[in-house]
Amino acid sequence: MRDLRIVFMGTPDFAVGVLKSLVESGANIVGVITATDKPAGRGRKLRASAVKTYAEAQGLHILQPKNLKKEEFLEELESLKANLQIVVAFRMLPKVVWAMPEYGTFNLHASLLPEYRGAAPINWAVMKGEKRTGVTTFFIDEKIDTGAIIAKKEVAIDSRETAGSLHDKLMEVGSELVLETVELITEGDVETTIQPTSEALKEAPKLNNDNTKINWEQTSEAIDAHIRGLNPYPGAWCYLENNSEEIKVKIYGCNFSLESHELSPGSIISSKKEIKVATEDGFVEVLEIQLPGKRKMTSSDLLNGYSFNVGAKLL
Repeated sequence: MRDLRIVFMGTPDFAVGVLKSLVESGANIVGVITATDKPAGRGRKLRASAVKTYAEAQGLHILQPKNLKKEEFLEELESLKANLQIVVAFRMLPKVVWAMPEYGTFNLHASLLPEYRGAAPINWAVMKGEKRTGVTTFFIDEKIDTGAIIAKKEVAIDSRETAGSLHDKLMEVGSELVLETVELITEGDVETTIQPTSEALKEAPKLNNDNTKINWEQTSEAIDAHIRGLNPYPGAWCYLENNSEEIKVKIYGCNFSLESHELSPGSIISSKKEIKVATEDGFVEVLEIQLPGKRKMTSSDLLNGYSFNVGAKLL
């Protein structure tokens, strides 16, 4: 049995669920490393990360380095005498950091590695219409998400799954997997699997303005998956051409139907309570939408004070 001294690294809500499980299991967390406070909101006041907020409430020792290679930070990290580091939704670590502890540094990744390496595996699994995904723990090495795999857990993706609902599922299952991985390391009973390097793999790159835009030339099912995979964050977007103006809108909730029609993709059909958008093989019904400077609202709420002219389109 090894006596573990753990440093935890993470920033968003997803990492909080894992840290909470570790704390409640009685793990010896000697330090928590998270992002520096960032300006947020209209007042641009500094806001602590979700992990910092939780760690403060638990009285844990917190470090917020701007530079992970800075000598002062490395000295403070070394002084904690951690023999294991756990990383969940944090930035890339330099070797001087991940190689420091005796029993290594492992990462929890929200996919079944080696598939969907990258920054946004939860979103991309839904956007690509996958039926299953999962979580993986692996020892960090020089590259991103390529290290030796310790353990995996599989999760089914429901037909109406959103990135938000899948996030919550994977946070729970990921917390369980981290505890199991810690137990394996405690017992000195880890057997790893080297990831393949030659095969073509699906990737999960960082979300940006280009890859979150809706392409109305796609099938109804593909558009539906794209919108669900970006709900609630950052939101799928497109342009609305209506009443001689073009504005950027975000769509969060939708359904789809397959049926033949002669409308061009993106054409809008609206009633008093419903917005339907033509695709190549049917329609996507918009259930929740956000106009510039407005809050998210249901389509029926929007239609109480907004009208679409003949020929209105989503581009």
